[in-house]
Amino acid sequence: MPRDQPTRNRQRQPAYQRIQRAILQRIEREKLKPGDAVSSERELARAHGVSLMTARSALAGLERQGLVERRRGAGTFVAVPKVNYNELVSTTELMAGRGFSVVSRVLGAKLVEDQPEIAARLGITGSSALVKLERLRQVEREPLALETSYLDGTKFGELAAKPLERGSLFATLESRYRTQLAYADEEVDASAADRRAAALLRVTEGAPVLRIRQLIYSTQGQPVIYVLGLYRSDRHKLLIRRFRR
Repeated sequence: MPRDQPTRNRQRQPAYQRIQRAILQRIEREKLKPGDAVSSERELARAHGVSLMTARSALAGLERQGLVERRRGAGTFVAVPKVNYNELVSTTELMAGRGFSVVSRVLGAKLVEDQPEIAARLGITGSSALVKLERLRQVEREPLALETSYLDGTKFGELAAKPLERGSLFATLESRYRTQLAYADEEVDASAADRRAAALLRVTEGAPVLRIRQLIYSTQGQPVIYVLGLYRSDRHKLLIRRFRR
Protein backbone atom coordinates (compact mmCIF):
# COMPACT_ATOMS: atom_id res chain seq x y z
CA MET A 1 0.00 0.00 0.00
CA PRO A 2 1.37 3.46 -0.86
CA ARG A 3 2.76 5.30 2.10
CA ASP A 4 0.28 8.13 1.78
CA GLN A 5 -2.82 5.85 1.58
CA PRO A 6 -3.88 6.37 5.26
CA THR A 7 -3.70 10.13 4.70
CA ARG A 8 -5.94 9.89 1.63
CA ASN A 9 -8.39 7.65 3.55
CA ARG A 10 -8.63 10.22 6.32
CA GLN A 11 -9.23 12.96 3.77
CA ARG A 12 -12.12 10.95 2.27
CA GLN A 13 -13.77 10.72 5.68
CA PRO A 14 -16.71 13.06 6.20
CA ALA A 15 -15.55 16.21 7.94
CA TYR A 16 -17.66 15.58 11.03
CA GLN A 17 -15.99 12.16 11.48
CA ARG A 18 -12.53 13.73 11.28
CA ILE A 19 -13.51 16.11 14.08
CA GLN A 20 -14.87 13.25 16.17
CA ARG A 21 -11.72 11.20 15.58
CA ALA A 22 -9.52 14.11 16.70
CA ILE A 23 -11.53 14.52 19.92
CA LEU A 24 -11.53 10.77 20.63
CA GLN A 25 -7.77 10.60 20.18
CA ARG A 26 -7.32 13.34 22.78
CA ILE A 27 -9.56 11.41 25.19
CA GLU A 28 -7.73 8.13 24.56
CA ARG A 29 -4.36 9.80 25.15
CA GLU A 30 -5.75 11.34 28.37
CA LYS A 31 -5.20 14.87 27.12
CA LEU A 32 -8.92 15.25 27.80
CA LYS A 33 -10.36 13.60 30.89
CA PRO A 34 -13.94 13.23 32.19
CA GLY A 35 -15.23 16.66 33.14
CA ASP A 36 -12.77 18.55 30.92
CA ALA A 37 -14.15 21.09 28.45
CA VAL A 38 -14.12 20.26 24.75
CA SER A 39 -13.49 22.96 22.16
CA SER A 40 -16.60 24.91 21.23
CA GLU A 41 -18.40 24.48 17.91
CA ARG A 42 -16.92 27.74 16.68
CA GLU A 43 -13.39 26.74 17.70
CA LEU A 44 -13.73 23.33 16.06
CA ALA A 45 -15.11 24.86 12.88
CA ARG A 46 -12.18 27.27 12.68
CA ALA A 47 -9.54 24.64 13.51
CA HIS A 48 -10.82 22.11 10.96
CA GLY A 49 -11.89 24.55 8.28
CA VAL A 50 -15.54 23.45 8.27
CA SER A 51 -18.91 25.06 8.74
CA LEU A 52 -20.45 25.67 12.15
CA MET A 53 -23.17 23.15 11.25
CA THR A 54 -20.58 20.43 10.59
CA ALA A 55 -18.88 21.06 13.93
CA ARG A 56 -22.26 20.97 15.66
CA SER A 57 -23.07 17.65 13.97
CA ALA A 58 -19.77 16.15 15.17
CA LEU A 59 -20.47 17.06 18.80
CA ALA A 60 -24.08 15.89 18.55
CA GLY A 61 -22.86 12.48 17.36
CA LEU A 62 -20.43 12.15 20.27
CA GLU A 63 -23.19 13.17 22.65
CA ARG A 64 -25.50 10.44 21.30
CA GLN A 65 -22.73 7.92 21.99
CA GLY A 66 -22.46 9.17 25.58
CA LEU A 67 -18.88 10.35 25.10
CA VAL A 68 -19.51 14.04 25.69
CA GLU A 69 -22.26 16.03 27.35
CA ARG A 70 -23.43 19.49 26.46
CA ARG A 71 -24.46 21.82 29.27
CA ARG A 72 -26.62 24.74 28.32
CA GLY A 73 -24.80 28.01 28.76
CA ALA A 74 -21.56 26.29 29.82
CA GLY A 75 -20.26 24.33 26.83
CA THR A 76 -19.39 20.74 25.95
CA PHE A 77 -17.50 18.42 28.33
CA VAL A 78 -16.06 14.93 28.28
CA ALA A 79 -18.72 12.71 29.82
CA VAL A 80 -18.20 10.62 32.91
CA PRO A 81 -18.76 6.96 31.94
CA LYS A 82 -22.22 5.66 32.67
CA VAL A 83 -22.56 2.96 35.31
CA ASN A 84 -24.44 -0.26 34.57
CA TYR A 85 -25.98 -1.94 37.60
CA ASN A 86 -26.63 -5.43 36.29
CA GLU A 87 -23.97 -7.12 38.38
CA LEU A 88 -23.44 -6.97 42.14
CA VAL A 89 -20.17 -5.08 42.22
CA SER A 90 -19.29 -1.94 44.08
CA THR A 91 -18.93 1.36 42.25
CA THR A 92 -15.22 1.26 43.10
CA GLU A 93 -14.77 -2.18 41.54
CA LEU A 94 -16.86 -1.36 38.51
CA MET A 95 -15.07 1.85 37.60
CA ALA A 96 -11.63 0.45 38.41
CA GLY A 97 -12.28 -2.18 35.75
CA ARG A 98 -12.67 0.66 33.26
CA GLY A 99 -9.51 2.41 34.36
CA PHE A 100 -11.14 5.12 36.48
CA SER A 101 -10.61 5.89 40.14
CA VAL A 102 -13.48 6.41 42.56
CA VAL A 103 -13.25 8.81 45.47
CA SER A 104 -15.74 8.47 48.30
CA ARG A 105 -16.27 11.68 50.20
CA VAL A 106 -17.59 10.66 53.60
CA LEU A 107 -20.38 13.02 54.64
CA GLY A 108 -21.18 11.26 57.88
CA ALA A 109 -20.45 8.08 59.81
CA LYS A 110 -22.15 7.30 63.11
CA LEU A 111 -24.23 4.87 65.13
CA VAL A 112 -28.00 5.46 65.03
CA GLU A 113 -30.96 3.91 66.79
CA ASP A 114 -33.83 5.70 65.03
CA GLN A 115 -34.29 3.40 62.02
CA PRO A 116 -36.50 0.52 63.22
CA GLU A 117 -37.77 -0.32 59.73
CA ILE A 118 -34.26 -0.62 58.30
CA ALA A 119 -33.15 -2.59 61.37
CA ALA A 120 -36.00 -5.01 60.77
CA ARG A 121 -34.95 -5.45 57.15
CA LEU A 122 -31.47 -6.33 58.39
CA GLY A 123 -32.95 -8.85 60.80
CA ILE A 124 -32.00 -6.79 63.85
CA THR A 125 -34.44 -6.63 66.74
CA GLY A 126 -34.51 -4.65 69.97
CA SER A 127 -32.60 -1.44 70.42
CA SER A 128 -29.38 -2.43 68.68
CA ALA A 129 -27.67 0.45 66.91
CA LEU A 130 -26.95 0.64 63.20
CA VAL A 131 -23.89 2.02 61.46
CA LYS A 132 -25.01 4.82 59.16
CA LEU A 133 -22.43 5.65 56.50
CA GLU A 134 -23.24 8.46 54.07
CA ARG A 135 -20.91 8.96 51.10
CA LEU A 136 -20.75 11.04 47.95
CA ARG A 137 -19.33 8.84 45.20
CA GLN A 138 -17.20 10.67 42.64
CA VAL A 139 -15.36 9.57 39.50
CA GLU A 140 -12.63 11.84 38.14
CA ARG A 141 -13.93 14.69 40.35
CA GLU A 142 -17.48 14.30 38.98
CA PRO A 143 -20.30 13.26 41.36
CA LEU A 144 -22.13 10.05 40.49
CA ALA A 145 -24.21 9.14 43.52
CA LEU A 146 -25.20 9.95 47.07
CA GLU A 147 -25.31 6.70 49.01
CA THR A 148 -26.37 6.02 52.59
CA SER A 149 -25.49 2.54 53.86
CA TYR A 150 -26.73 0.88 57.05
CA LEU A 151 -25.10 -2.11 58.75
CA ASP A 152 -25.43 -3.96 62.04
CA GLY A 153 -23.65 -1.83 64.66
CA THR A 154 -22.84 -4.86 66.78
CA LYS A 155 -20.87 -6.53 63.99
CA PHE A 156 -19.56 -3.55 62.06
CA GLY A 157 -19.48 -0.74 64.60
CA GLU A 158 -15.82 0.00 63.85
CA LEU A 159 -16.88 1.46 60.50
CA ALA A 160 -18.48 4.38 62.32
CA ALA A 161 -15.13 5.28 63.87
CA LYS A 162 -13.01 4.49 60.81
CA PRO A 163 -15.15 5.37 57.79
CA LEU A 164 -14.02 4.56 54.29
CA GLU A 165 -12.35 7.43 52.47
CA ARG A 166 -10.89 5.17 49.83
CA GLY A 167 -11.54 1.66 48.70
CA SER A 168 -14.67 -0.42 48.45
CA LEU A 169 -17.11 -1.14 51.26
CA PHE A 170 -17.68 -4.54 49.69
CA ALA A 171 -13.96 -5.31 49.71
CA THR A 172 -13.63 -4.08 53.31
CA LEU A 173 -16.41 -6.38 54.48
CA GLU A 174 -14.86 -9.31 52.69
CA SER A 175 -11.26 -8.72 53.81
CA ARG A 176 -11.68 -7.25 57.29
CA TYR A 177 -14.86 -9.00 58.41
CA ARG A 178 -14.74 -12.19 56.33
CA THR A 179 -18.24 -11.46 55.06
CA GLN A 180 -18.76 -12.59 51.48
CA LEU A 181 -21.55 -10.85 49.60
CA ALA A 182 -23.69 -12.80 47.16
CA TYR A 183 -26.79 -10.99 45.87
CA ALA A 184 -29.11 -8.05 46.37
CA ASP A 185 -32.82 -7.35 46.26
CA GLU A 186 -33.45 -3.90 44.81
CA GLU A 187 -36.31 -1.45 44.53
CA VAL A 188 -35.83 1.10 41.76
CA ASP A 189 -37.91 4.21 41.17
CA ALA A 190 -37.62 7.82 40.11
CA SER A 191 -37.33 10.66 42.58
CA ALA A 192 -36.58 14.38 42.58
CA ALA A 193 -33.40 15.80 44.08
CA ASP A 194 -34.01 17.93 47.15
CA ARG A 195 -31.90 21.01 47.78
CA ARG A 196 -29.10 19.17 49.61
CA ALA A 197 -28.89 16.25 47.18
CA ALA A 198 -28.99 18.64 44.21
CA ALA A 199 -26.07 20.65 45.57
CA LEU A 200 -23.99 17.54 46.21
CA LEU A 201 -24.76 15.90 42.86
CA ARG A 202 -24.44 19.21 40.98
CA VAL A 203 -27.89 19.09 39.44
CA THR A 204 -30.76 21.52 39.71
CA GLU A 205 -33.14 21.21 42.63
CA GLY A 206 -36.04 18.97 41.61
CA ALA A 207 -34.02 17.28 38.85
CA PRO A 208 -34.88 13.60 38.28
CA VAL A 209 -32.61 11.12 40.05
CA LEU A 210 -32.62 7.36 40.12
CA ARG A 211 -33.45 6.07 43.61
CA ILE A 212 -32.27 2.55 44.36
CA ARG A 213 -32.94 0.81 47.66
CA GLN A 214 -30.81 -2.30 48.08
CA LEU A 215 -30.83 -5.08 50.63
CA ILE A 216 -27.56 -6.93 50.13
CA TYR A 217 -27.14 -10.50 51.37
CA SER A 218 -24.16 -12.66 52.27
CA THR A 219 -23.41 -16.08 50.82
CA GLN A 220 -25.10 -17.44 53.97
CA GLY A 221 -28.34 -15.74 52.97
CA GLN A 222 -28.12 -13.16 55.77
CA PRO A 223 -28.92 -9.48 55.11
CA VAL A 224 -25.76 -7.42 55.62
CA ILE A 225 -26.21 -3.93 54.10
CA TYR A 226 -29.20 -1.73 53.41
CA VAL A 227 -28.38 1.02 50.92
CA LEU A 228 -30.45 4.02 49.96
CA GLY A 229 -28.86 5.60 46.90
CA LEU A 230 -29.65 8.64 44.81
CA TYR A 231 -27.96 8.36 41.43
CA ARG A 232 -27.59 10.94 38.70
CA SER A 233 -29.95 9.69 36.02
CA ASP A 234 -27.71 11.00 33.23
CA ARG A 235 -24.81 8.83 34.42
CA HIS A 236 -26.53 5.54 35.22
CA LYS A 237 -28.63 3.09 33.32
CA LEU A 238 -30.32 -0.21 34.08
CA LEU A 239 -30.30 -2.92 31.42
CA ILE A 240 -33.14 -5.37 31.88
CA ARG A 241 -33.63 -8.60 29.94
CA ARG A 242 -37.23 -9.79 29.73
CA PHE A 243 -38.43 -13.17 28.42
CA ARG A 244 -41.78 -13.94 26.82
CA ARG A 245 -43.41 -17.12 28.03
